[in-house]
Amino acid sequence: MREIAFRQALREAMQEEMRADKRVFLMGEEVAEYNGAYKVSQGMLDEFGAKRIIDTPIAELGFAAIAVGAASNGLRPIVEFMTWNFAVLPLDQILNHASKMLAMSGGQFSCPIVFRGPNGSAGQLGAQHSTAFESWYANIPGLKVVSVSNPYDAKGLLKSAIRDNDPVVFMESEVMYGDMGMVPEEEYLIPIGKADIKRAGTDVTIVSYNKMMKVALGAAEELQKEGISAEVIDLRTIRPLDVATLVESVKKTNRLLIIEEQWPFAGVATEITYKVQREAFDFLDAPIRRLCSADTSMHYAPTLVAEYLPSVPKAVKAVKELMYAVK
Repeated sequence: MREIAFRQALREAMQEEMRADKRVFLMGEEVAEYNGAYKVSQGMLDEFGAKRIIDTPIAELGFAAIAVGAASNGLRPIVEFMTWNFAVLPLDQILNHASKMLAMSGGQFSCPIVFRGPNGSAGQLGAQHSTAFESWYANIPGLKVVSVSNPYDAKGLLKSAIRDNDPVVFMESEVMYGDMGMVPEEEYLIPIGKADIKRAGTDVTIVSYNKMMKVALGAAEELQKEGISAEVIDLRTIRPLDVATLVESVKKTNRLLIIEEQWPFAGVATEITYKVQREAFDFLDAPIRRLCSADTSMHYAPTLVAEYLPSVPKAVKAVKELMYAVK
């Protein structure tokens, strides 16, 4: 094991898969000559050349369409969006072409493609650069949706995504690319569709993913100081959703808090709430709670950013309400 940055874990995943399979290539804005907007693809142009590390114009719809066509004809593209906030135009290609290719061709054509990039807010970037999209894409049959929180999971799941024969939406975060974490030197894979218990506990289950895992783990630390034991689960994959792991945890803790960066209406937390109450209703000692971003656009002022996003104090308060420790 060695400690590496999040961006390096992603880079290693792509490098290893490109060395093993000549059908894999990377395309996106600034991925080649500039070494990536966030330096995820640093050095890859030198190793793989301009035919496999491809700079594109600022035309996400266009290069997403090229990648879908390439995937349908036997290649395995990785498409980097500078941010998922810029990827609303290529939603047409992801929704109407990549996700439906297998069904519309009667199983004759698969679409092995990874769409990846940072998602959600990254501080004071204003309303148009601060949306979290997991539930949008998880609503689409035919797509797999992965949203990672640390270098170890990022590398193992990206390698699995690149090898997958279905289109995969892979969510990262601008504010995590410099995060450090322990990653094995030897090759490993993490299966898509399996959540991970990051911290065992007995009193309450806290479920999250992506950078909101920092809120979940931070809240667990604070709660432990007051004698409340929180089990923290990282979903890692939004679709397919690992309901079994969530249900088993709730059967033990009898309480559930879901933390996500998305807006509350029709979010991932809503689906989890339905699934858990459906399969573990008799084990719940309190109504399921969710902690989401505010139901409005995110503004620029730092005070409003703080009000908008979930935080450790907000999560601690929500758990205490679940425990009936505060009103």
